[in-house]
Amino acid sequence: QVQLVESGCGLVQPGCSLTLSCAASVSIFGIFSINVMGWYRQAPGKERELVATITKYGITNHAGSVKGRFTISGDIAKRMVYLQMVSLKPEDTAVYYCHAEQRGIDYWGKGTLVTVSS
Repeated sequence: QVQLVESGCGLVQPGCSLTLSCAASVSIFGIFSINVMGWYRQAPGKERELVATITKYGITNHAGSVKGRFTISGDIAKRMVYLQMVSLKPEDTAVYYCHAEQRGIDYWGKGTLVTVSS
């Protein structure tokens, strides 16, 4: 069982920066069976989409729409993953969800709202 809690929601102006954090609550035995964690987002009226992922080996992947602006970091073994976002655009407005995959099971946080508007 994995519980994920996001933090860092906010209203920011275009061009500004924001960092999201995700804390995983899981047993010391369970943490080593989490293969990947990441961030997804869902904008109003759209489907949930991948933003970035990081594996337990530290290998990262970023969606093309955010590459160069967003950076995922963290350490799954330390139960923390971050999403640093710079040069935010209005189209980045969405609910951002933390995700973890453990033994083929997907776990999701409740989501945190990021609004980019002037």
